[in-house]
Amino acid sequence: MHVGLLDGKVGLVTGAGAGIGRATALTFAREGAAVTVADVDPQGGEETVRL
Repeated sequence: MHVGLLDGKVGLVTGAGAGIGRATALTFAREGAAVTVADVDPQGGEETVRL
């Protein structure tokens, strides 16, 4: 079982619809954080959530 560095933490990532923001959101999630994504492009943010 993988114990993430961010287990039990919460992350808020702005600009999460693409690029560095998306990569950050995905990394936070992979490391166990609950992530809230925000972006001016709702479709980009929704796509990040689906990933």
